Amino acid sequence: MQYEREDADFESEGTLCAAWLYRPEEPAMADTADPPVVVMAHGFAATREMRLPAFAEAFAERGFAVLLFDYRSFGDSAGEPRNLVSPDRHLTDWRAAVDHARSLEGVDGDRLAVWGSSFSGGHALVTAAREDADAYVGQVPFLDGLRTLPYLVEQNGLSFGIEATVAALDDFARKYTFREPRYIPVVGQPGELAALSTPGSEAGYRALVPDDLDEDEWNRCAARILLTVATYRPVEHAGRVDCPALLVEAREDQLVPGSAVDATVQRLDDVERVRIDGDHFDPYHDRFEAVVEREGAFLERQLAD
Repeated sequence: MQYEREDADFESEGTLCAAWLYRPEEPAMADTADPPVVVMAHGFAATREMRLPAFAEAFAERGFAVLLFDYRSFGDSAGEPRNLVSPDRHLTDWRAAVDHARSLEGVDGDRLAVWGSSFSGGHALVTAAREDADAYVGQVPFLDGLRTLPYLVEQNGLSFGIEATVAALDDFARKYTFREPRYIPVVGQPGELAALSTPGSEAGYRALVPDDLDEDEWNRCAARILLTVATYRPVEHAGRVDCPALLVEAREDQLVPGSAVDATVQRLDDVERVRIDGDHFDPYHDRFEAVVEREGAFLERQLAD
């Protein structure tokens, strides 16, 4: 099946969010004129170019329209300060993206799924609860900061926790004194002060990045997220999700603890849980074919009704 990609930018609180719309040549269901739509965005500090087109293209080839967007202050989107990871801001962008998808001509906004991976897996879950989505897909999803932060500190050591706290407090001080953020690397080796420095995270994350992206642009984020992430708990919204859900979990995930997935599954009424071999980044590469096939089939089942 063929598809076309076009720009489909929208505004979130008056600021431009860059987006691509993938339009299939034929809708997934022969009895409808317009295709269902999947709204998707990337995880922690990542942009839409980082391997997500492969998922969007696979879904479009199955007959779904796909709206793939960047958060404010990331990638081609506008917004200051740059590279600000903020669950509240991201969730506002998700709401604007869903509203935009439902307003697009030639798209069946009454059949809408939300798809998130890693950090955006939590955003998509909250959005599914708030925006009356018809299906939710969470791929190696971040679901509970209270469980995740100790899991990361356990792997990185107590010194990492202390350094991270100092950096985050410095960044908050800069925020409230109207200065530029304190930036830290997004990824680094174990023992380094970076947002993602558990074993294998740097190599896995770098494998997502196209060669033409400038590391000085993508490998930095405002340090304040190292503290605010602990209070971000998408799991608390799971009980209000009334659409079918698919959770794809990696057995050797170095960023998302299995206990957070367990707690979320227990609160969802209609859920499929898929466990794959590999770590947090394998769904993007080594396990991609199996994962995207399972996700695509799930979307076909849920959006065909």
